[in-house]
Amino acid sequence: MCRWMAYFGDPLPVEELLFRPQHSLIDQSLHSRLGATTTNGDGFGIGWYGDGPRPAVFKSIDPAWNDRNLRELAGQVSTRLFFDHVRASTGSAVQRSNCHPFRHDQWLWMHNGSIADFGLLKRDLVLAIEPALFSDLEGSTDSETLFFLALSFGLAEDPVRAVERTVGLVEDVAARHGVADPVQMTVATTDGSSMWCFRYSTAGRTRSLFYSTGVAELRALHPELEVLRELGDESRLVVSEPLRDLPDAWHEVPESSWGVVRPGADDLQPFRPIRPAA
Repeated sequence: MCRWMAYFGDPLPVEELLFRPQHSLIDQSLHSRLGATTTNGDGFGIGWYGDGPRPAVFKSIDPAWNDRNLRELAGQVSTRLFFDHVRASTGSAVQRSNCHPFRHDQWLWMHNGSIADFGLLKRDLVLAIEPALFSDLEGSTDSETLFFLALSFGLAEDPVRAVERTVGLVEDVAARHGVADPVQMTVATTDGSSMWCFRYSTAGRTRSLFYSTGVAELRALHPELEVLRELGDESRLVVSEPLRDLPDAWHEVPESSWGVVRPGADDLQPFRPIRPAA
């Protein structure tokens, strides 16, 4: 499996997110505490938004802890919306096109988890991708297939319903092939304005996911932390594992839930897959 982190808020240097925290994603790439694997060294990727609507991505098949270019880049880039992912392959090739986050137009997508028996289900799933999108599918992962299915089901118009339909399709195809408990996922996706996160598995035993306490509350709880003075009140992190051992700083995303982070009030709601109509 993998580990990921998503940041939304005032512009912040990437190195503050990626290298400075006690249990940063760089540390998690070597010493994951809550993941299915301790080491996540099968490549990494970062995605961020600058002045334009289309995000930038930087990916590599090198381990995140051993990439000097990543450290150079992190010291020079500040961003208001940042995705970071360290990969532990569940069977697909270690190649750049299989590294997260995946990008299409202004959208980014990253995933931790797997589709059970993906090789068996893959043909039926990829044939459900909108033909106009199919040529943009670059890699061989179940994660990218989920992304392009969500795009096909209207991610740009209604992200939650699109992901619910995507998961419903996977579960429907799996049932027809006799595959039990097919979906295991935590997902983050964004259009550059809002960020949606999902935690769901068919078996109801989903990998870990946490969101940060509001910054104003954290400042009151931990006035000694200088980094909190650099964050605006809208800033929010969603992470596979807490980035530092700080009392009351993190809340576990409930099982079978989705949340949206955006300017103003955030939201957290139940996630319910939608099966295809008969």
